[in-house]
Amino acid sequence: MTSCKPTSKEEHVRKPDWLKIKLNTNDEYKGLKKLMREKNLHTVCEEARCPNIHECWGERRTATMMILGSVCTRACRFCAVKTGLPNELDLAEPERVADSVAIMNLKHVVITMVARDDLKDGGAQVLAETVRAIRRKSPFTSVEVLPSDLGGIKENLQLLMDSKPDILNHNIETVRRLTPRVRARAKYERSLEFLRLAKEMQPEIPTKSSLMIGLGETHEEILEVMDDLRANNVDIMTIGQYLQPTKKHLPVKKYYSPIEFGKLRKIAMEKGFKHCEAGPLVRSSYHADEQVNAATKERQLQAEL
Repeated sequence: MTSCKPTSKEEHVRKPDWLKIKLNTNDEYKGLKKLMREKNLHTVCEEARCPNIHECWGERRTATMMILGSVCTRACRFCAVKTGLPNELDLAEPERVADSVAIMNLKHVVITMVARDDLKDGGAQVLAETVRAIRRKSPFTSVEVLPSDLGGIKENLQLLMDSKPDILNHNIETVRRLTPRVRARAKYERSLEFLRLAKEMQPEIPTKSSLMIGLGETHEEILEVMDDLRANNVDIMTIGQYLQPTKKHLPVKKYYSPIEFGKLRKIAMEKGFKHCEAGPLVRSSYHADEQVNAATKERQLQAEL
């Protein structure tokens, strides 16, 4: 069996067999990829090198669109998205994204964004307008938003929550102790506050957060994150294996086994989360279409009749 014990910085941890990915480059996948290029759209599926892109695009017809450009103002040490001077704001982007969602006939779409610390509203207005545009053109598509912390400014979050997405997703990413090393400019407590305020603003909208493991955290620290998220009324949690995108990024300290992920999922559900996805290849948007609330599912069901 492959060893999954933590290792020293100098050692290279061999990737275990269970992280092998089944590729599905069927017509659905090829069609979505072609459309993304034609519409000049960016997806976190590609930019962040998500291991589930073939399943989501090729089988489930779900996608994660990345708006506000492809260049992030932050340089998180786990993320493969480019960092630098941000792109010029594209005010036509919301309608273009909505058109593409309609053409693709997506069941569920996640709208995420690069951090835009150069903007006073952190990009909240464009994100909210994107949600509204999708609602107009694809009323039966469920919409999940995955914003940055929007600078930690309450008014920016209110702008976004007023658009009433089906799910508000903001990632805690790592444990409290490792946050300064892993996340650029982001703060652990600020992310918790962001999630708490979102629930207070729109109590009926599920909130969600994601944790990467394999960066050197302890089991007790993972449990602390679960408790902190529940204390701030987070409904949904995803837990996945950190994978080093390039040699310039943080190294993997440990590969967790599927059995270990299963145990963590069980603990999360016992702590009161309404839904938890946990596994080596799980990412923030993995099986996101299954996590929308009952009202949204009923709306989609009526569209199929």
